[in-house]
Amino acid sequence: MSDLKENELQKPPAKQSSASAFCTPASQLKYWLAFSKIYSIGTIRLRKLLEYFDSIKDSWHASPADLQQIEGFFPKIIEKFIAERNSIGDLNKLEETILSKDIQIITMNNENYPFYLKQIYDPPIVLYIKGNLNNLNEEKSLAIVGSRRSSDYIKSILKKIISELKGQAITIVSGMAVGIDTCAHQAALDNGLNTIAVIGSGFDNIYPKQNRILFKNIINSGGAVISEYFPDQKADLWTFPRRNRIISGLSQGTLVGEAGLKSGALITAKLCLDQNRELMCIPGMIQSPNAEGTYKLIKEGAAVITKAEDILNQLNWEPANRFESENKNIEPELLGNEQKIYKLLELEPKSFDTILHETKMNIDELMMTLTSLELEGAIKQLPGQMFVKNLPN
Repeated sequence: MSDLKENELQKPPAKQSSASAFCTPASQLKYWLAFSKIYSIGTIRLRKLLEYFDSIKDSWHASPADLQQIEGFFPKIIEKFIAERNSIGDLNKLEETILSKDIQIITMNNENYPFYLKQIYDPPIVLYIKGNLNNLNEEKSLAIVGSRRSSDYIKSILKKIISELKGQAITIVSGMAVGIDTCAHQAALDNGLNTIAVIGSGFDNIYPKQNRILFKNIINSGGAVISEYFPDQKADLWTFPRRNRIISGLSQGTLVGEAGLKSGALITAKLCLDQNRELMCIPGMIQSPNAEGTYKLIKEGAAVITKAEDILNQLNWEPANRFESENKNIEPELLGNEQKIYKLLELEPKSFDTILHETKMNIDELMMTLTSLELEGAIKQLPGQMFVKNLPN
């Protein structure tokens, strides 16, 4: 376990008995949906309501006098709750809206609610789902987060790590944002891994718009897209930090691909630790501003990940039998100057001038060799005449 953590994560029961299962009666669903639209209440206050009334229906119809008796319901909260409650209107129409949109619903008291997510401080009142959440491997789920402005270097490393997980019964969880999130989802799809996206808006307002195809591909692959927001909720500054607790809450560990000091990925990292989950980081290029947050986490005790095996070891996951034989590091067969240059490009990109100096080759010879390596797929050129080893996807 990381030095940042103190306690073992609670394990789900091997088998849940039908006697202890809580399902949501159809007659009560509309009240759960209504509470999911009132963000001033939230999970913590709803739990207090349910403790007081022992009924979701009675909780919804609570009088101001009753609300005053409940801890955490201050006058301004009560006033806001009643105003929002009155603005929602007909709850039957609210329910019809959801049922007409082919959205699956799991409420917080439902037996199918993800076990690990339910253990966090404030799990979502309702999960709105497109796709198949049944394929979520609750025992082997990995959250991957990082910068929206991720470098080609880190995306190459991340693709390689996820490709090494091919054949494992692992679910990749991320937020469907551009950058690291998109890279994680797409690499999971490319390698036959189940993937789940948690979005920071309702399903009527998919964000970002350029990921609508990814949204459909995740669902069509047998994965799922999840939101805690009613379909008409638009993406906003406050919705994404809230979304992050679900990403880490669904997972046994969170892998930070790349993060600056002000990156939203650091919020997820903190939530991961607050939820008593494993925090891991891919080390980036030390001169990159996008890696400053990552190295801060590493200095504070986050585990360093450079290959898939590190993740399995950190989370104590038993690998599938085919893992070791299929994911050995395969080096291209190179000779002479090609091999010399390839070995120089171990971790970070190097400039043309640096390679020229270190290899002692003449300019024409170096240009021909670099071109040959690019054509063979062994290296790739980055902007500014920088060259990096081309890690396999």
